[in-house]
Amino acid sequence: MAVSMRYVSREATTNLWRNRMMTVAAVLTVAVSLALVGSALLLKQGAAHATERWQQGVNVVVFVDAGASHSEFTSIGRQLDQLPYVRSCTPRSQAWDYNEARSIEPAEVFQALTPAITPSSWRCALSQPSEASLIVQQFSGKPGVQHVASPSAQIRTMETVIHVLQWAFLAVAAILLLSASVLILNTIRMAIFARRREVSVMKLVGATNWFIRLPFMAEGLVQGLLGSLVAVLVVLGLYFGLLDQTKTAANQSSLIVQMSLGGAEVAVTCIVVLVVGVLAGVIGSALAVRRFLDV
Repeated sequence: MAVSMRYVSREATTNLWRNRMMTVAAVLTVAVSLALVGSALLLKQGAAHATERWQQGVNVVVFVDAGASHSEFTSIGRQLDQLPYVRSCTPRSQAWDYNEARSIEPAEVFQALTPAITPSSWRCALSQPSEASLIVQQFSGKPGVQHVASPSAQIRTMETVIHVLQWAFLAVAAILLLSASVLILNTIRMAIFARRREVSVMKLVGATNWFIRLPFMAEGLVQGLLGSLVAVLVVLGLYFGLLDQTKTAANQSSLIVQMSLGGAEVAVTCIVVLVVGVLAGVIGSALAVRRFLDV
């Protein structure tokens, strides 16, 4: 007995409507779980981008006392340039550092700062970012040096936080995805139970196993696909929302700007979400058919 797509789609639609409350619950659970999966993937890619950009930029900032003379400031820069692992150093005036502090520091901290007491600085890029600790050790406490800052520790902290968030998202998503698969399985089981007499009649008139199974499997596939489509919309909404934030951000060196992603990476993430959703639906329905459909 040949299986037509029209027959499969009609029977799957009928089953979905008959158990619509279970279907809605399964679709929403798949959507929430896959939205978390997509968010975790975006978070991981954004963290990789931010780390790469930071490592290619400033690795060490040597802050010079506000009262230091021009010769002291120049001497510190000369010593930095002579280090073999320093690629380049850029001088920043007190006014430049003051304006930067105004854009990134909390209001209560910035209120205590004035241009006169703001330190000038040397912003250095290193051949190997791991060498930052050597400059911190060498220049901390030097005459004219207020303090030495390296974003390496902040980068490691940021990576740790994002790593924890990513695994937390994936763990919750895995639990929800398992719940969604169970809901899909139960939805198919109810459809099989509701049509048990029809299945018996089809078997008596010679219907093949796949003729009977395909509508139920298509039902699970549709649930997984609908849930993944909702998750893709959530992921795209998150991406475009963050994209607007990066365009309007006053501080273009902020974390949200550094984590910005390209359209190709988001497209790949959406494809992964769709594939995982469809697989969840197919696997849940296949298990239900194998366990509850005696053909």
